[in-house]
Amino acid sequence: MNRRKFIRNAGIAGAGAFAVPYILPSGRLFAATGRQLAGHVVYVLFAGGVRQQESILQRYLDDSQGFPWAGNIMYNMFNGPSPENKIVYGTNQGNGVEGGTPIPQILSQTLETQGTVFREVQAQSAGHFGGLNNLLQGSQVTTQGLKQKPINPTIFEYLRRHGGFPASKVWFVGNGIGNGLPLLNYSNHPNYGSQYGANFFAPSITFGNLGFEHLSNAKVYHPENELDPMYQMKYFLDQSFANVGKGGDSLGNTEDEKQDIKSFMRSTYDRVTQNAIPFPTITENNDALNIGFACEIMRWFKPAITVVNLSSVDGCHADFTGYLRALHRADHAVGHLWNYIQTQIPEMAGDTVLIASPECGRNLNHNPIKDVNDWYAYDHSDNNASRVFTVMAGPGVPQNLSIGNEANPVGFTSDNVPTIGEILGVKDEIMGAGFLQPESVSLFDRI
Repeated sequence: MNRRKFIRNAGIAGAGAFAVPYILPSGRLFAATGRQLAGHVVYVLFAGGVRQQESILQRYLDDSQGFPWAGNIMYNMFNGPSPENKIVYGTNQGNGVEGGTPIPQILSQTLETQGTVFREVQAQSAGHFGGLNNLLQGSQVTTQGLKQKPINPTIFEYLRRHGGFPASKVWFVGNGIGNGLPLLNYSNHPNYGSQYGANFFAPSITFGNLGFEHLSNAKVYHPENELDPMYQMKYFLDQSFANVGKGGDSLGNTEDEKQDIKSFMRSTYDRVTQNAIPFPTITENNDALNIGFACEIMRWFKPAITVVNLSSVDGCHADFTGYLRALHRADHAVGHLWNYIQTQIPEMAGDTVLIASPECGRNLNHNPIKDVNDWYAYDHSDNNASRVFTVMAGPGVPQNLSIGNEANPVGFTSDNVPTIGEILGVKDEIMGAGFLQPESVSLFDRI
């Protein structure tokens, strides 16, 4: 690239067009054949490896650390009383006990009461990247390698190709750019691919300190005496989007969508400065920050689908206490997200279905690592790591319904893709494409 072209492109990037590699063309190939159950889906990848015992089974320390102390630390999502002993999962508010103050419940009715809970669902991968692929593809492709584009189509591609949803209505909000996460916004399948993919933001990068430094002011640098900050910006962009793979040059969007996303970014930088981002009350990890920016995206674009990734509970490999706190904060973040939709986005209130599933569980037996409380940590590799849950709430979803139990598992994580298809009117096209796990069906069919 010659200097003039680089300077021109760097100036464009500074103006906010660096998001273009993720801003994809709108338009439809076929009209959807099904009837929509709702206009919007929010799909929470309740990620990081969530052990059944501490989440939906509400055993707290009962079978993990040898203490007879059970209780529910996810009371925005599930019904059940909180633990009465050894409270370490909350915040510190001068009570002398670290983590001894639980976060107040946000929702007046739990998601379990508002909707349907599948209590024992089979995850089709014990690993993070494979599990996330499964949640987004509805299939477990054993030939898929780490940090590679999905082989089969994602839910984003199904919706855009068969439902005709424009790019600005399809969003994937990642809580970072590590472990190949930005690769999951579309597949390499020749019948689908980038032209049907999702817009991707990693808010901690885009709206973090480096993004703010290099991009928020939309500055065009002088080619003679400001080459150093230009190259710093180029390095930041290269590092931020190193995992997206090839094909960025082929991506485009309507001019209206490009300008709308640029306006959103300028507005969001202003709102960050004004402390106006609608973060959850407790913002002690990237999951909570990610939820706040997801609320911003929904407030602005009112997407047909918003996929939000959480992963802070992955600290369970070495820090069980931190895992409990992250699990409690993830519940708080999901409660905040649902409450914000219902109270602050009138176009989505009453017309949105929320689905939440972990990508994998965690082991039945602990590893040898102990944390500050001398509590053992847990990895994910055995059969217990294939046990997860799914929560669903919103229009058309039966309320206060619990399906399955430890003795009777019902459903697979791959079911979520045809379920979203049914909500947004393209289930028949997804089922007919032939790429789902053979046992996969819509959760509405399992109900």
